Amino acid sequence: MYDPHCRRCARLAEFRDRVKSEHPGYACLPVPSLGPRDAPLLIVGLAPGLHGANASGRPFTGDGAGPLLFATLCALGLARRDPPVKATDHPSTLRADDGLELIGCRICNSVKCLPPQNKPTLDEVKQCNAYVRAELAAAPAVVLALGQVGHGAVLRALGLKATAARFAHGARHQLGTLALYDSYHCSRYNQNTGRLTPAMLHDVFARACAEARAAR
Repeated sequence: MYDPHCRRCARLAEFRDRVKSEHPGYACLPVPSLGPRDAPLLIVGLAPGLHGANASGRPFTGDGAGPLLFATLCALGLARRDPPVKATDHPSTLRADDGLELIGCRICNSVKCLPPQNKPTLDEVKQCNAYVRAELAAAPAVVLALGQVGHGAVLRALGLKATAARFAHGARHQLGTLALYDSYHCSRYNQNTGRLTPAMLHDVFARACAEARAAR
């Protein structure tokens, strides 16, 4: 159901147009999900970054969040690339054509288009929630939410209230047959402030990965 020409959110569509005029080489389109559709582990992020996924057209590719996330996935056998991604790599080493392949996991965002100041409105999250529901319809065994927006988007897609499960880094929630894990977002800001360390991210992903593999 991915629509590369979606303009349902006027604010986001207009912002994409403005950024495209300033950066003609950027994709500036809704960013599709990445990874096998039937993967047992679904990772739900926030939204494309200005100079990251919005530019490259691939989730977490080109900005400061990418190296840590993809290095973690490579270390756990959830992604492969030659050479493997390292957390210390410069974001520019990640490109949509770099040969990275996800194995047993899939990445989507709560909002597919770049929002101003990286802050989508609640209405925009609601508008894009059909895409998250479509991802959940593939019946992943485990979902890992990167940040509160991703956590909330999963609950909304499942028809649950925000009070059904409170976001907390490292938390695991049983939502019917689905396990939801929470992690702070791997944004450069969270890395620089020490709110999220590589070890913290690895621990959450290792637990979610082990449960997803056991389920399949």
